[in-house]
Amino acid sequence: MITLYDCATAPSPRRARILLAEKGIAHDTVQVDLRSGEQLGEAYRRINPQCTVPALRTDDGLLLTDNAAIAAYLEARYPNPPLLGETPTEKAEIASWNWRVEFEGLLAIAEALRNSAPAMANRALPGAVNYPQIPALAERGLLRVAQFFTLLNDRLEGRDFVAANRFSVADITAVVAVDFARVVKQKPGEQHPHLLRWRAAMAARPSMSL
Repeated sequence: MITLYDCATAPSPRRARILLAEKGIAHDTVQVDLRSGEQLGEAYRRINPQCTVPALRTDDGLLLTDNAAIAAYLEARYPNPPLLGETPTEKAEIASWNWRVEFEGLLAIAEALRNSAPAMANRALPGAVNYPQIPALAERGLLRVAQFFTLLNDRLEGRDFVAANRFSVADITAVVAVDFARVVKQKPGEQHPHLLRWRAAMAARPSMSL
């Protein structure tokens, strides 16, 4: 059976959890305690030398260590419901917006958090290598988060989904990003009505409670 190495409080593995739930894929879950640094211990390094979550072990033993690879594998093996698009146009639009939300949303939030939180001193980037915090990047990250909310609000005007007029991985990534922003004390407000409407609609999907 597929095994997901997860952390219930982290945004990146949440993307994989939602994807698995939307596709109805049975799997085992192993929790990795990021707060205690379990991902840096020898036991987890033997599983994933990159020291990150999510990691997904396929039932034939392949280890996938990023959300792009996990989504590609699961979509190919379990094509219904399609979450990466069906037509060439859909696939391109969903891939483009998924990356844009990841880069302009999730990475901006991570930049603000990891360069300011005392608990992440010397852990400004995830992975096996320690990097010092750069306070100026935290300040820039907050500016980027504000711009991300504006971008997403404008995109969602008159739309039910982020890309291709269907629910997709772009919506999953966007939900995780919007929710994750709370860790840097940012959230959409009344100036983002389209974003708030979309997020409320997304909440009706059972997977979004994961």
